[in-house]
Amino acid sequence: MSVRKVTAKKSVLSHCNRLRPAALTLVAALALAGCGGAPVTVLPDSGGDAGPSGSSGTSGAYGSPGSAWPGSSSPGSSGGTAGSADPVHPAPTTTPGGIPVPPATARPPAAPVARPASKPALQASKHFVRSGWASVSGWQADTVESAWTTFQDNCRSIMLRTGRPVSLAAPQTVDPYAWQQVCAAARDPSLRNPSPAQARAFLEKWLEPWTVRTPTGEAATGLATAYYEPLVRASRVRGGPYQWPLYAVPNDLLVLDMGSLYPELAGKRVRGKLDGKRVVPYDSRAELERAGREPAAIVWVSDPVDAFFLQVQGTGRASLDDGPGKGSVIRVAYAEHNGHPYVSIGRWLVDQGELTLDQASMQSIKAWAKTHPTRVKEMLNANPAVVFFREEPVVNAEEGPKGAFGMPLTAQRSIAVDPAIVPLGAPAFLSTTMPNSKVPLQKMVFAQDTGSAIKGPARADVFWGYGEEAGEQAGRMKQPSKMWVLWPKGEGAPAPAR
Repeated sequence: MSVRKVTAKKSVLSHCNRLRPAALTLVAALALAGCGGAPVTVLPDSGGDAGPSGSSGTSGAYGSPGSAWPGSSSPGSSGGTAGSADPVHPAPTTTPGGIPVPPATARPPAAPVARPASKPALQASKHFVRSGWASVSGWQADTVESAWTTFQDNCRSIMLRTGRPVSLAAPQTVDPYAWQQVCAAARDPSLRNPSPAQARAFLEKWLEPWTVRTPTGEAATGLATAYYEPLVRASRVRGGPYQWPLYAVPNDLLVLDMGSLYPELAGKRVRGKLDGKRVVPYDSRAELERAGREPAAIVWVSDPVDAFFLQVQGTGRASLDDGPGKGSVIRVAYAEHNGHPYVSIGRWLVDQGELTLDQASMQSIKAWAKTHPTRVKEMLNANPAVVFFREEPVVNAEEGPKGAFGMPLTAQRSIAVDPAIVPLGAPAFLSTTMPNSKVPLQKMVFAQDTGSAIKGPARADVFWGYGEEAGEQAGRMKQPSKMWVLWPKGEGAPAPAR
């Protein structure tokens, strides 16, 4: 099923223009609703439009995994989205966040492309300060050769963006001209399977670390969290324990791109539906359960809390344990959302006096649901937000979902970042500790995803991988972090495409 994306017309909005520019977001909402009735919610879209997503990026359809818990407040938006992003199609397309994804048959330039005189390298940045390799904590201990394939794939994706127009609605990606020489050198056949010494020598020859710093100039200490790709038990047919839907995108969902009318609203979209000649807010979670309003389900999940947390993550896998396709595993990836703000069910249970703050974990929520089956829908409907999915095949079981940069995520090598600081596609070195411990976690990573809760310098959301064990580790990850962006020598400071 496809969602209708609507471009706003000035004739529709002209009678509301007297409100500009004092309340542009309000204008957008009122105009879509005909300046009457309930306004449609206007949400800022991040990289994966999820997020997953979320995505959204895939880094959580509602932000990061923490947004499932009390105290978090990220309204829709992965992938992160956590996003998470469209696969590469035979024809050019974009990720949900608007980042162009080249055709699958496209090839990087055969030779490095010279930097245009109109786009000189950025020589200084308020976000970074040049450092030396000796300052990078844990650099010598990381098995950088194990990240070499990811480095080459990341390079290819950067090179394919050379010369392409920059979208104002999409999260920032690296300046591809800075990477021409490095990525061309990385294609040397002698480096197809480099030794540890070869990989480290190449990186130290071609790149230099830049410390991520605070606005006042000090090295930033951020926060490292983690997200994962969950697995749920499901069936394509409703019946027995399989009662909890993961919806496809409804046919009547409208998405209005406000940036097409007003550049200052770039990246903002309105979601709603037609009610006669008016556009009104789309259905909440509870309203979608009414007769005649329930969208088509891709699958029906056996556990309500598992289904809910897959929506929080923005993408996941479904093991078809019954019905058509029994025995196979599919991926359900973030496609859209209903535009309603996210409400934490953990917080709802605390407010109801059912759990304490210390008890509000996924395991405790699942246990509560099992002992209060008649109140499960009440709990779920406390959150009006709904994520809609698309089905994708699991081509390579070792690869994660595609992040906001349009590439499959690599466990413990891909991270979600704040692209206003660290542009997508940038390699980095993350220094933190393992979940809930002091054991060092120091490794080369790649900024390949975004999330609406991932904001600020040295902030990282680590993609931990797939399945229950990854979920347990991701749920415990909340550690201080430092970060260095690894940038080509002689190409100035880390900078986005422009």
